[in-house]
Amino acid sequence: MALVLIRQDGKIDLWKNALLKANPDLPTYSYLEEHPKEDITMALIWKHPEGSLSIYPNLKCIASAGAGVDYIFEDETIPNAIPITRLVDPYLAGDMSEHVLASIFAELKNFNTYKVQQTQAVWKPKNYRRITDVTISIMGLGELGALTAKDLVQSGFKVQGWSRSKKSIAGVTTFSGNNDLNKFLRTSDFLVCLLPLTPETNGILNTVLFEQLPKGAYIINVARGGHLVDNDLLAQLDNGHLSGACLDVYHQEPLAVTHPFWKQPKIIMTPHYASVSDTKSVIPQILENYKNLQNGKELMNVVSRKKGY
Repeated sequence: MALVLIRQDGKIDLWKNALLKANPDLPTYSYLEEHPKEDITMALIWKHPEGSLSIYPNLKCIASAGAGVDYIFEDETIPNAIPITRLVDPYLAGDMSEHVLASIFAELKNFNTYKVQQTQAVWKPKNYRRITDVTISIMGLGELGALTAKDLVQSGFKVQGWSRSKKSIAGVTTFSGNNDLNKFLRTSDFLVCLLPLTPETNGILNTVLFEQLPKGAYIINVARGGHLVDNDLLAQLDNGHLSGACLDVYHQEPLAVTHPFWKQPKIIMTPHYASVSDTKSVIPQILENYKNLQNGKELMNVVSRKKGY
């Protein structure tokens, strides 16, 4: 049995060294080096080249090196019989919550506007808003969304959440299903997307949804680029229905230099870095799952192919 690392972001050595430091006896290979294909039973991957897993005849587990797995389902060459796991990083949810809080406060206190004015040498004070003036709405109440909602409540915000199935979170007004969506949206001053990307949620941030929000609503997308219809957002910013947006994820990453987002002053962009898996915190669960695979035990954090997450 052996493990192969497949990713295209230049971090293979970082992850390989972390795995070997924790377990020097672990047979670990980069997919870019010569390695025994028939020995590979687990692939630890992140946005792998499509079809790159098909060369391993004895592969028994596909492990995402992050919380997201939508990119795996986009690869139609992956056999349905192989289980898929994801990482549950205790730091990820906290990092995401902090990012969302920072985005909200920057907009509440007009930092985004003042940054634009600074580039134009414009001195023009603008009325700011307080925590008690707005309702924060979170789409997606999984691990990341739930903690973000709790932290916002602790900060004094009025918080509501929407999810596929009914959830209960102290201090949070929750909605679920398509029947509740309009009621949820029409009181949303800030809309935070933390949904998993599935066929049902692909393109959910579109004109139809935006028009159900109150005028002046602000969008924060920290989930996946596929949730957003780019041109619909741009149109709603241009016509003034939406006041702005903070985006961390995009259809293409890095974003093409010709994309109109770069020149839209109402959009704040961050380079998909709201929360990043920390090798120190997640390596133990990877090794535990590898051990479970060796011993025929149940794997942790298995993804539902039916739900897509």
